[in-house]
Amino acid sequence: MSKHLPLREAVLLWLEHAGSLSPTPQSIGMLMLLPHWSTVVEAVAAAAPREEHPDLYAKVDGDGAPNPLTLLEESGLFAAARLIAQGAPVPVSEVADSFVTFCTGPAPVTEQWLLLNGTFPQGTRIPLGRHTLQTFTEDELRQTVPMPALNGLQPRSRDLGLITGAPFLHVPDPGRTVTRRPTWFDFTGPRAEAQHWQALLPLMLWDSELLRVDSVFTVARGRRFDLNPRDVPTTIQVYEGRHGRGEEVEVRDTSEFHVPAACLPALADFCVAISAKIDAVMAGATHNRRILNRRARRLERAARHLLAAYQRTYNDDAVWEVEADELHLDYVIALEALLISPNDTREGIADNIRSRAAALFLAPDHQKEAMGIVQRAYTARSAYVHGDVIKDQSEQEKLEELRTLRLLTLQVILRWLVLTPSDTDDLAPLLDAAAQDTGREHHIDRPLRTFFTTTPPRSQPADITAT
Repeated sequence: MSKHLPLREAVLLWLEHAGSLSPTPQSIGMLMLLPHWSTVVEAVAAAAPREEHPDLYAKVDGDGAPNPLTLLEESGLFAAARLIAQGAPVPVSEVADSFVTFCTGPAPVTEQWLLLNGTFPQGTRIPLGRHTLQTFTEDELRQTVPMPALNGLQPRSRDLGLITGAPFLHVPDPGRTVTRRPTWFDFTGPRAEAQHWQALLPLMLWDSELLRVDSVFTVARGRRFDLNPRDVPTTIQVYEGRHGRGEEVEVRDTSEFHVPAACLPALADFCVAISAKIDAVMAGATHNRRILNRRARRLERAARHLLAAYQRTYNDDAVWEVEADELHLDYVIALEALLISPNDTREGIADNIRSRAAALFLAPDHQKEAMGIVQRAYTARSAYVHGDVIKDQSEQEKLEELRTLRLLTLQVILRWLVLTPSDTDDLAPLLDAAAQDTGREHHIDRPLRTFFTTTPPRSQPADITAT
């Protein structure tokens, strides 16, 4: 820090004059006209030359100069000056130190942060390929903002309280531009759940409770994390106050997807195992062997339709009636993507999907149940695509059937991943043979029992425990 002392002193001197500002909102231009601002700019150029810190610079009249918007807005220096002008107790020494670190430290790698609606224990940190599932403490979150010293002095601190301990799935994204505001809708590419399906799928396969992406943020740690309370779904909880009166507190809205601390090691092991299987399948996406390439595309298609259905399902009792039939369609597409064979004829697809889905289960009763679920799903699908409605079924019965189909789809995807050959063979012929009790023990039952014994999901499937 000693070699950057001139920069620190220049900032401290400039901050002394911030108190002379009016407490009303000030423009960037006014701040740049404050005495000694040119000294700050010169000190930045000396301490952080363009060739070492190009992210701080912009071209002005053809000459490279530190970008004033970067120095004032992104660093948090503008907010500090405003607070000083308002008479807030700003720790100017910490502000100056943060500004020096901002200018002289390495440029952060841009990341995408996906806020999930589940609940995970403190200290969660699970690798999922390039992604990491992590819960952050308040102190860790404070380090992501450019001016931690201002936390608690401006609205941002309220935001950090909402997401402290919340689960984020974050991944480096160096090519992404840091935007002024986080956004859920990104029209430059696929939706977030589709872009990040390889990291989301293992979590969904571990527990059948609904897990969704609530918000997506572009983060450059130490530079920008423009969190806004409107981007975090909240609910009101009532707690008993000191005098026995109920007090309303705004908290982050969460789903039933809850991971106790005791289950965290099992979840981590499961994610490692499933991520490895997903990676093995997706390695064929660029392979010159057609079956390997097709297998990768089918897995991605199944996962994307599963995730699309999840994003439109708030809970099992809260599905828009107009979308319920579309969710049936998503699940059926996911099943077909995995269980169809290149040798299938169009007329026999439904029968083959029903038979192969059943062959993935070990006990006869569960095989029969799976066939019934798939049959009803195809009936609902046909009614939807032909503009008809399913008669003699109440709204509650429709929701229960939709949940049953979702649980079956999860099991089919999980078992398909466990059993899919790593070579150029197709799984469909093995399932067709198993349906005729040929090679079932070797190709289906034994591998499934081994996987569910060594790397079980949250709850053991009933057909596994029954055998």
